[in-house]
Amino acid sequence: MNRRDFIKNAGAFAALNKVSLDSILLPMSQKLKTIRVTRTDSDFEREKLVRPFGFKGGFLTDLWQIAVKMDSETQSNKIGLATQSVLYSDADLFAAHSEAGGNAMMYALVEKVLQLVKLTPFTTPVELFDKILPAVTAAGKQLTGKPDLNVNFIYNALVSVDNAAWLLYAAENNFKTFDDLIPAPYRKALSHHNDRIAIMYQVPYGMPVSDLKQAAQQGYFVFKIKTGHPGSQAEMLQKDIEKLTQIHDTLKNARTTQTPNGKLIYTLDANARYEKKETLLRYLDHARKIGAFEQILLAEEPLSEQNDEEVGDVGIRVAGDESVHDEAGAIRRLQQGYSAIVLKGVAKTLSLSMKLAKLAQERNVPCLCADLTVNPILIDWHRNLAARIAPFPGLGMGLMETNGDMNYRNWATMLKYNPAAGASWSQAKNGAFELTKDFYQRSGGILEPSAHYQQLFAS
Repeated sequence: MNRRDFIKNAGAFAALNKVSLDSILLPMSQKLKTIRVTRTDSDFEREKLVRPFGFKGGFLTDLWQIAVKMDSETQSNKIGLATQSVLYSDADLFAAHSEAGGNAMMYALVEKVLQLVKLTPFTTPVELFDKILPAVTAAGKQLTGKPDLNVNFIYNALVSVDNAAWLLYAAENNFKTFDDLIPAPYRKALSHHNDRIAIMYQVPYGMPVSDLKQAAQQGYFVFKIKTGHPGSQAEMLQKDIEKLTQIHDTLKNARTTQTPNGKLIYTLDANARYEKKETLLRYLDHARKIGAFEQILLAEEPLSEQNDEEVGDVGIRVAGDESVHDEAGAIRRLQQGYSAIVLKGVAKTLSLSMKLAKLAQERNVPCLCADLTVNPILIDWHRNLAARIAPFPGLGMGLMETNGDMNYRNWATMLKYNPAAGASWSQAKNGAFELTKDFYQRSGGILEPSAHYQQLFAS
């Protein structure tokens, strides 16, 4: 009997005997090996973008791809990746420094994290995350000189280390698949094997109409609209309204076989730029006026993190993203009427995403996975997460964003770094990823070494 069948049978036993599944599976986790990291290294590559990428009122021109190598007492050359996004992580810090300066500070924090990891034995990466987070937070504030440093900056700096820890954890315990390495408390939340994941096609501020038309012709049916244009709140709203009108005029007559009514779906992402609920309501009133409202599936984090206004009455589903820093942050947003949670394993670590997925599953709250304009290997890390959360309501499939192909200048070259390059599951088909048995057996390729990133550490 393999591990997955054992877990399935254990679930049936637990239900029959009215005991918790964790009470059966937890002893398995107690037998996990204690991992001690003995050596670390790091490097990075800068990848230019096709055009300045605008959101949160700012613009990115390149993204640093971080690679960290971690060795344990028995395993070596486990390389974790991350894509840094200072603008996403802390927009105020981004604005106060040069683009390279902000990235340099985050990379310096990665080095601090690696030193901490060598002093911190762990059994699971989630345990490691919990142990080092306070010290990493203090180091981040000291490095940046910013006492109110956004915790998302800390999480972004932890991603590469967290991913390397998951690879060490899998190797130390002889786990062969992503399903195997999910710790017992999170298995129920990540028990689905979706056969499709809808792709959220990103529409940044300056996207030409021709690109929208081409995307619809290629079969994309979920369009993620970046709102929150630069400028004052009044200027932002006016530009957002004009952009929505342009988008809807372009797409309103397009049809798809992937939705119940054949119409395309819009999602909104303001990245917390709206200071007041009233501004959001005015935007939605305009959406009603032009006939776009019924096609809006959800809005991701429209209001600023400090805004505590109730959003359960705005007429659409509102999802928490930047403000969901931990379980307490998620509960706060759910109490304010938010009704979905955005998982960002590629921005906030897989470890934290597992915690949030568990909380959401226990409360019957749907989740989706949003991108950070990451590299192809990180897309497969996120695809593993999106594949295992419950299908999104109204879609019957998982939901994730990926936009690297439209934003990186050297995307074709970056694809070759992925050991699973060319796999069928990575190809968009009618606006979705189709997940085969091979995807689940290979875990999207994330447990396989990448020759390119190994070469970074060749002596």
